[in-house]
Amino acid sequence: MTEQFEITLPAFKRGYHLITDLIERKLPPLPEKGLVNILLQHTSAGISLNENADPSVRIDFESFMNKLVPENNPSFIHVLEGSDDMPAHLKSSLIGVSLTIPVTNHRLNLGTWQGIYLCEFRNSGGNRRLVVTIID
Repeated sequence: MTEQFEITLPAFKRGYHLITDLIERKLPPLPEKGLVNILLQHTSAGISLNENADPSVRIDFESFMNKLVPENNPSFIHVLEGSDDMPAHLKSSLIGVSLTIPVTNHRLNLGTWQGIYLCEFRNSGGNRRLVVTIID
């Protein structure tokens, strides 16, 4: 059986934010085993699995990605929506917008130190939508 629904996340400031708890609170009872796919419906943000314990990891992500894809690059021609827009699109493609997580014993089967990040690449990204598909 497959179930699908949407979650609207609140607006987050630019950066990398743990949203595991937000997602888990919105999930219906999960099957004994299966898969959960999460699609972020945006082209200027990303979703990723990474360190859930030490917040300095998220700060380092922001610093590294800003060096990798800097704003105000004179070679960008897509600039009408602000200096953070084109870098946000590139970062979104690098990080990705979808995760598939196994379900085991009715729970997301994440590693001990894994958490789900919303990677907000815009200065004012606004609310973000997730499509969650549960497959058992």
